Amino acid sequence: MKQKISLVLSGGGARGIAHIGVIEELEKQGYEITSLCGTSMGALVGGIYALGKLNEFKAWLYSLDKIKVFKLVDFSFTSQGLIKGERVIKTLKEFIPDKNIEELPLLYAAVAVDLLKKEEVLFTKGSIFEAIRASISIPTVFTPVCLGSTLLVDGGILNNIPVNYARRCDGDLLIAVNVNADIPIYKPKLMKKEAAAHESVYLKKMKAFQQQLHKSIPEAENQSEKLGYFNLISKTLHLMMEHIAQANIDKYPPDIMINISRNSCEMYDFYKAEELVEIGRHSAEVFLKGWNKNNL
Repeated sequence: MKQKISLVLSGGGARGIAHIGVIEELEKQGYEITSLCGTSMGALVGGIYALGKLNEFKAWLYSLDKIKVFKLVDFSFTSQGLIKGERVIKTLKEFIPDKNIEELPLLYAAVAVDLLKKEEVLFTKGSIFEAIRASISIPTVFTPVCLGSTLLVDGGILNNIPVNYARRCDGDLLIAVNVNADIPIYKPKLMKKEAAAHESVYLKKMKAFQQQLHKSIPEAENQSEKLGYFNLISKTLHLMMEHIAQANIDKYPPDIMINISRNSCEMYDFYKAEELVEIGRHSAEVFLKGWNKNNL
């Protein structure tokens, strides 16, 4: 009989792509994932897995440089956020049909935050893409999601590793994955030529995006005080989420904690998908080996 797993996946922007490698390694080692709970990118990857479309999603991520990823960005430049986020969800729906969470073959939950009520919101029913879109709404980057009387943003603001919402069954193991850990980085060996090609396309698009961004955001008067807009948001959110997440982990310790370095990539380095999947796979292998050794 396979060992059952209740899996919790953290947010972390592009670093969350590593969750794919973790899931693949868990399956390779014979574990059965019976429930998933995630925040932000963890909610996205977990939701795609629950829909049974992880392979298709991974292939899409690997091709992002070829289909010009920035064409997926629907700029808003409003006071509520720079990006609407609807175009990405619409694109995913073209090859991954939406379903209600209660119809999924395993238990799934996504965490968001209601800014108006100042509380966490747990999605356990209704459209899975609606839940994902709310959970990935990084403040000032993606526009919030309005549902009824709620104004929803990224769940990581209050709960980036939602172990307290894990839905358990008898005899399962609780495994949490944190892609923002303060540990040394692991760099897999990839073909340098291929990696350079990915980065070249990405950097060209990023430069064009930054030029557009600077038209809406005033330059800093002091050159020494300049900090990239997304980098500033990333560092600010990370510091806040790190402290809250650690407190949650201390209160609800998982059986196995799989940590992935926060230096694996920057928050929006989606062109590094192939490398990040391998980082996730390797990290899962290492931490599972350590746990098995101590529990034999």
